[in-house]
Amino acid sequence: MAYHDGTLKLFSGSSNPELAKAIAKHIGVELGTVHLRRFSDGEIHIQLDESVRGANVFVIQSTCAPVNENLMELLVMVDALKRASAKSINVVIPYYGYARQDRKARSRDPITAKLVANLIETAGAHRVIAMDLHAMQIQGFFDIPVDHLLGVPILGDYFYEKDLENPVVVSPDHGGVVRARRLADTLNAPLAIIDKRRPEPNVVEVMNIIGDVAGRTAILVDDIIDTAGTIALAATALKEAGAKELYACCTHPVLSGPAMERLQNSHLKEVVVTDTIPLRDLKGCTKIRVLSVAPLIGEAITRIHEQKSISKLFEPHV
Repeated sequence: MAYHDGTLKLFSGSSNPELAKAIAKHIGVELGTVHLRRFSDGEIHIQLDESVRGANVFVIQSTCAPVNENLMELLVMVDALKRASAKSINVVIPYYGYARQDRKARSRDPITAKLVANLIETAGAHRVIAMDLHAMQIQGFFDIPVDHLLGVPILGDYFYEKDLENPVVVSPDHGGVVRARRLADTLNAPLAIIDKRRPEPNVVEVMNIIGDVAGRTAILVDDIIDTAGTIALAATALKEAGAKELYACCTHPVLSGPAMERLQNSHLKEVVVTDTIPLRDLKGCTKIRVLSVAPLIGEAITRIHEQKSISKLFEPHV
């Protein structure tokens, strides 16, 4: 359904314009015109080139790398929309940066995920739509509505259609068991868990595997693949435990540092990710398959604008 009456407006930041265009196409609207420039000292300036008065506005911006630039751009855009008298400002954050700093893991640690929530609210957002938050409690960091969309239904549909032989879904740590259970239920497959220890950030030691993976097709599922240390080490452990074929999937392909090289050199046959974060250079890895979240986010935006329930979007299509 197309909205030509101006009641729904869609704007994109500069972090993931390809996804924003795909969402706009799915909904049937044109992206709003906005000019973004930077002063010589790096300050961000945003100019909205059309009226938003009385409109339900949705701003699409992943706070991926460069995280601080994209976050500040989002805040400035929300402030511009507030001062231009938008009826509602709905912030669509396919990837929520700083989500891994969601608690005090050590003395004197900040809780930066909460700080980011405060900034978004203070800027003037009325609602947040996010994909696969690293920690479910981040929803509670906001005092405005948060619609938390899940990547597992998209990933589940993909692997269901592959009809893999004797699959087992593997969580790379205890914290991801709920996510892995959802995928396992979709595929009617058993669940295994890797017991790992992380002595410091981006450093992982595999302890042991809980569950039977011998002779099975193992599917590792996580919300984020960053440096790929966890996934590569887990794949090696699964292979040594007798897994026949190995896949990995995640919603957010951060893929920083040595990630591409690690994935390419790993035992994984395929790494399935989504486009919440743009992957502009895949030359370093031939194993990556990208699925789009545009239909899911587009449907969520449409339902929110029409004041309909979005609960059906959490279910797999198979």
